[in-house]
Amino acid sequence: MKTGNSTTIATPQPVPIKANLADHERDLAALAERLDRRGQIIERVIESVRRFEVAVPSWAFGSGGTRFGRFPMAGEPRNLIEKMEDAAVVHRLTGGTPRVSLHIPWDEPDDPAALRQLAAEMGLGFDAVNSNTFQDQPGQRLSYKLGSFSHTDAAVRRQAIDHHLHVIEVGKALGAEAITVWLADGSNYPGQMSLRRSFDRVRDCLSEVYAALPAGWRLFTEHKPYEPAFYASVVQDWGSSLLLAQSLGDRAQCLVDLGHHLPNTNIELIVARLLGVGKLGGFHFNDSKYGDDDLTAGSIKPYALFLVFHELVQAERERLPGFKPAYMIDQSHNIKDPLEDMLQTVDQLQLAYAKAHLVDNDVLEVYQNSGDVVMAERILKDAFETDVRPLVAEARLRNGAALDPVAAFRASGYRARKVAERAAKAGHAPHVLNMTATPIPRSLALTLYGELDISVIDTKPLGRQPIITKIVSPNSMLSLIGVTLNGISNLNKTDSFFFFVQPMDKNKTVEKINNAYFMPGFR
Repeated sequence: MKTGNSTTIATPQPVPIKANLADHERDLAALAERLDRRGQIIERVIESVRRFEVAVPSWAFGSGGTRFGRFPMAGEPRNLIEKMEDAAVVHRLTGGTPRVSLHIPWDEPDDPAALRQLAAEMGLGFDAVNSNTFQDQPGQRLSYKLGSFSHTDAAVRRQAIDHHLHVIEVGKALGAEAITVWLADGSNYPGQMSLRRSFDRVRDCLSEVYAALPAGWRLFTEHKPYEPAFYASVVQDWGSSLLLAQSLGDRAQCLVDLGHHLPNTNIELIVARLLGVGKLGGFHFNDSKYGDDDLTAGSIKPYALFLVFHELVQAERERLPGFKPAYMIDQSHNIKDPLEDMLQTVDQLQLAYAKAHLVDNDVLEVYQNSGDVVMAERILKDAFETDVRPLVAEARLRNGAALDPVAAFRASGYRARKVAERAAKAGHAPHVLNMTATPIPRSLALTLYGELDISVIDTKPLGRQPIITKIVSPNSMLSLIGVTLNGISNLNKTDSFFFFVQPMDKNKTVEKINNAYFMPGFR
């Protein structure tokens, strides 16, 4: 809306839940009618999406980082139990993440049996466990600086094997059924290692780990072209991973991480090749622009993600022998809230999976056999360009989850509650006062659904100190920020409390300033 020479952007107003549900039902009906005209039954796809599951990684619930640094986030989990709490929230909101993939020793439980019981109470289980020989741990006797399984020193290799055997034991206690092995082994310079013998040593070590697998377990080999080795990684590509899996046995398969490829690699072709020989074991979903970027799935290359799922859904429909993929997320949250990032990724995976189910493979095969390139491509494009958001939202709703997971997460007040709770446990709890003149529905909803405490102040506290009140014009942004920051700094020096009371003006100017400057830095 323009007024004179200025432009005013209207602030979106909250939409009642009933209105959202009504809009959803209309959108779903419209999509169902459209699919019906194409000869497709929406209910079949909805039920398929309801059955889709992906594991969440224990290591991704805190803020990630790069080799340049890390930006911690208020309220992030500080231990495994708190990570499990966050994982349970993701599952409740998406209805599709019932298992957690643990990284050992980063998230090794003190009591695996107790953790398994706690996870069950949260509605969670455990997926593949992950080993770690790409960094030295405190108290570790021998270093992995020059490799683990590929090391020339038999004692280092023995230490690495023992670590993997220990990871398997932890996984058994948790009820997991697979171990994922990603090795950082490699060289940064020509001549640093024998390119052939290093691979042989890795294969020999993996053979001993494979022999120790419990009944029903699988071993996933994971490849990566570079980083931290920048000249030659021992398991650098899917071919190397496949050679290892084939040499080990039927229960060894390859795991494909979408970020572990050079730019412009045709990952769906790799998926097809591994499917063809029964060696596709699982996935680490994420997205990338240049390398192992670990971005939100579908944020950069959504069509490539769809094409990967097209191959997977075809294998699912054809019931290929040995097709039992372990779907997992592996991403790093450097900028976004880790929980919101995870919710976005699950949503994108559900969308891509649903779209892959809309491909008419019978018609596609006819066009492929007749050499009709244009129509064959259009079959895939028609499915990819279909807006399946109402369908996926309906699948979540039927699973008892949220129509819009990110919106529901923000409305729940979970992050704010955890900021206070986890800060309190650390000994520096924030005091946040939410004031309202009347018990309006929004305030009640924030209290009830945000799981906040209700307090009624009906008498003045004993020993009440004088209160200093300052009125600042909403238009004086810099002044307002100055008062805010000054108040926060005073909190660290005295026993005073700092209350920031804001009027709900039409354009919500103060609220915007509060959200942008006040809460993120408040401790």
